[in-house]
Amino acid sequence: MAYHFHWPYHDIMQLDHRERQRWVAEIARINERLNEQGGVRR
Repeated sequence: MAYHFHWPYHDIMQLDHRERQRWVAEIARINERLNEQGGVRR
């Protein structure tokens, strides 16, 4: 989460476990869409 969203570690650790899981799932969905599109476009 810190890598993908540039959030500080402390902020991530302040989230409860379920909220962190929700964000990890969202990152996975974003990555799946990018992979289907052929990667990151610049």
